[in-house]
Amino acid sequence: MTYADFCQFCGSFVQHMLEMRIVRNDGMEDCYSILIRFDEQKAADTFYKHFNGRRFSSLEDETCNVLFAADVHYTGSIERTQSIPASSTEQPFCPVCLERLDQDTSGILTTICNHSFHCSCISKWTDSSCPVCRYCQQQPGNSTCSICQSPENLWMCVICGFVGCGRYKEAHAIRHWKETQHCYALELETRRVWDYAGDNYVHRLIQSKTDGKLVELNHHCHHDIDGCCSCECATDPGFSETLANSKVEAIVNEYNELLTLQLENQKMYFESLLQEVEEETDREIKEAVEKSLCQNPRLMKLKVRLDKCIEEKKFLDDINDNLTRNKDIWEAKISEIEEREKRKLKMKDEKIHELEEQLATLMASIETENAVQ
Repeated sequence: MTYADFCQFCGSFVQHMLEMRIVRNDGMEDCYSILIRFDEQKAADTFYKHFNGRRFSSLEDETCNVLFAADVHYTGSIERTQSIPASSTEQPFCPVCLERLDQDTSGILTTICNHSFHCSCISKWTDSSCPVCRYCQQQPGNSTCSICQSPENLWMCVICGFVGCGRYKEAHAIRHWKETQHCYALELETRRVWDYAGDNYVHRLIQSKTDGKLVELNHHCHHDIDGCCSCECATDPGFSETLANSKVEAIVNEYNELLTLQLENQKMYFESLLQEVEEETDREIKEAVEKSLCQNPRLMKLKVRLDKCIEEKKFLDDINDNLTRNKDIWEAKISEIEEREKRKLKMKDEKIHELEEQLATLMASIETENAVQ
């Protein structure tokens, strides 16, 4: 459990806690004790009745064991936050909120690394490490080979994370490289990177176990064979920092190019495997269909009829597509013909009307002539 998990587990009892101190249990990994001092005896009794024998989680079997402590003796190496009087100018502050660590306003939680915080502040810290020194409360588990479960001489693939034993054991890491072509592996003990294709180390930076910083392995000054004791880079911190930054940038670019190249190679490799699987599947399906047809003559006849129907359907689909594509053309032609016919009918009507007028004029002139005679 992280600090925030325990504060959430305690719930409303955190308001009655004046001080909490996490203590490591000797000989027990990932198991700790917490010394809690309440503001009154009633709160301590209620806490005991509520949490003693209670499971930490419904998914785990571990239970909370609560015991009363008559007295607590602190060694000289442990600094107690309440030992400093409130009127002192050296009153400690919470590293999170920068407020004074006062038990009257909020409870104080002290981590294993002897850093104190307000309970309300540390409850918002979801990480298992200390906010000040980054000391991790949860120690990493022991890794084993994914094949033979060997805990020694382990190598982790930097491409997919596969963990296998080295060549001095069962050589499962090398077999993984031969099967997947993942040529870069990290030795878990020394944090060095090995290139199987080049058969040599390609690492440039390693993580220091003391402070966790990245340092260059086997670093030597380029200005002096014996090191940086006499050249100007030892006296000029700006030059040393610039040189280190340029080296780190070059190393980062080199690693990015290497990883990009490896990812591209892996993409091509897995695409080829996928294509082979698809081709093999199609071939097996075709062989199974042909085998079943050969064993059953009736299925053969049905297969012939089915192929014929499929061919006819394809022919009809082509005709339908052609007709659909020519639909607009034919509609345009029909519209043009209709317009042309309308114009012809209009012209005929005009001619007929003109002839009728001429005929009426002629009849009127004939009647006039008859009347005169």
